[in-house]
Amino acid sequence: MALSAKKWTLILGIAAIASAGVAASEAYRIKQIAAFNAAIGKGDPPQTDKQSYEAKFAVAYWQAKNGRLQEATLLFSQLNDQGTDTQRSAVQFNMGNIFFLRGLAINGTNMTVRDQTEYLLTQAKTAYQQSLRLDNHFWDARHNLDRVLTMLPAHPTPGVGDSDSPGLIMGNIPVGLP
Repeated sequence: MALSAKKWTLILGIAAIASAGVAASEAYRIKQIAAFNAAIGKGDPPQTDKQSYEAKFAVAYWQAKNGRLQEATLLFSQLNDQGTDTQRSAVQFNMGNIFFLRGLAINGTNMTVRDQTEYLLTQAKTAYQQSLRLDNHFWDARHNLDRVLTMLPAHPTPGVGDSDSPGLIMGNIPVGLP
């Protein structure tokens, strides 16, 4: 049983209208994504997708970059239980950076300050290690972990020997070997 020309025209017309609706919806979503990316690029809070993981991460990142470290730590902590392993690794890496920067900022010779610095550097070490547990190929976390390990004087640093710059780089390869 063949369809008449009128029925084919009606079916194709409905398909065309539905396709135009889907295309319009996708074009609108692309515009929202572009606005989101533009806001993030400027360091402004996004107007769309405010509750998305990416929006929260971006706000926390910009707060950390602008010196609002406690607010950033709180936001990153809220994101720590969400997302993929790679996203959670990035959260841990950024938290480690915050602790590392705070430790460097207060570093001094006063015993209380030294204890607080050691605490913050230990927190950074823990965050970097957690980042590497979640994503073992995160080389920036490995690098920063190495830097933190060389700054923690009270704990034995793996790889310390007669070399000028003790510490480990890229796992267990000591600095100074060919």
